[in-house]
Amino acid sequence: MLVARSVALFVAAALFEIGAAWLVWQGIREHRGWIWIGAGVIALGLYGVVATHYGGIFVAGSIAWGMIADGYRPDRFDVIGAAICLAGMAVIMYAPRGD
Repeated sequence: MLVARSVALFVAAALFEIGAAWLVWQGIREHRGWIWIGAGVIALGLYGVVATHYGGIFVAGSIAWGMIADGYRPDRFDVIGAAICLAGMAVIMYAPRGD
């Protein structure tokens, strides 16, 4: 259950962080207005509630977000790089520590 909970928190944190940046970008650069910027600020605040210190999920999450929100098509190097980041995060998080 501990692993499932931590994975869920990683995913939630990634969605809030990446989503916040995207919402602010849409509000400013795409001229969608203050409501989008405000939603980004709220999402960033929610990110602070579930924040983690391991970036692997953010790399993979950013690629997935780009695919879904912007139609980005990752190449094999994007996929390999994200897999390496996720593997590194898994080693850090779930290695037996003898605690």
